[in-house]
Amino acid sequence: MSGVVVVGSANVDFLVDVPHPPGAGETVLGGDLRRSPGGKGANQAVAAARAGGADTTFVGALGRDEPAELLLTSLRDAGVRTELVERADAATGTALITVAPNGENTIVVAPGANSRLTLGPAQADRIASAAVVLAQLEIPLDTVRAAAAARRSGALMVLNAAPARELPDDVWNALDLLVVNEHEAAELAGSPEALLDRVPAAVVTLGGEGCLVLERGRESLRIPGIRVEAVDTTGAGDTFCGVLAAALARRSGLAEAARLACVAAALSVTRRGAQAAVPSAAEVAAAGGKAP
Repeated sequence: MSGVVVVGSANVDFLVDVPHPPGAGETVLGGDLRRSPGGKGANQAVAAARAGGADTTFVGALGRDEPAELLLTSLRDAGVRTELVERADAATGTALITVAPNGENTIVVAPGANSRLTLGPAQADRIASAAVVLAQLEIPLDTVRAAAAARRSGALMVLNAAPARELPDDVWNALDLLVVNEHEAAELAGSPEALLDRVPAAVVTLGGEGCLVLERGRESLRIPGIRVEAVDTTGAGDTFCGVLAAALARRSGLAEAARLACVAAALSVTRRGAQAAVPSAAEVAAAGGKAP
């Protein structure tokens, strides 16, 4: 087994800079509209590929439209294998994103083709050859369940439970590692530490403050963030997940993988966009991370 298979969403992102996020019933004048490739799954696949040292395959669903070509080009340019991407009779997923001056964002997703994603024999065969299988929750829960079932014994099933939703027991029981932010941890289990009642290990991201690594039978480990000037936090969590998965596929320990992921995520928020902001392995190494 080797490499990473990312099973997840791909969206075309429409972004606009705003002076502040609009409240209920409020209209806010923003800057020029920008369009870029995104989606949690595709972003994470790009991050895993750019991290280096781990062959990366993306399994997702796109429409039969122009935005699909934008996404495929971005994935391939990053070195992600895309031959198992499905085409669905629905529009490619779309995300509407506002970005405030402090880099914080709000996001609404129209899932489109992502909601049609299923796994066939070819996708299941590729998953069975992977060292790490990484999924998120912008796709049907049955597809996450199928991905977990397809992985081979000894492979890691990693779920980035975003956006957070209630998970059935069989999905909890299939996970080796959960990656969530503080809000998602609270929604799923009440506290970060309580996640270990459901999964063997968890990583809780803390924005600019780094992350918390939790493993059953070990003391929790706080990994500090690195200080940067954030201009756009879109895709920072996805960068974290992709780099983490690639490091685990290279047989790094969880703490070392999380440390690299913290550095990569910090670099990503200094640039605009999602996939365009993902740093290379060399950039992560130069900023204090270890090259693969």
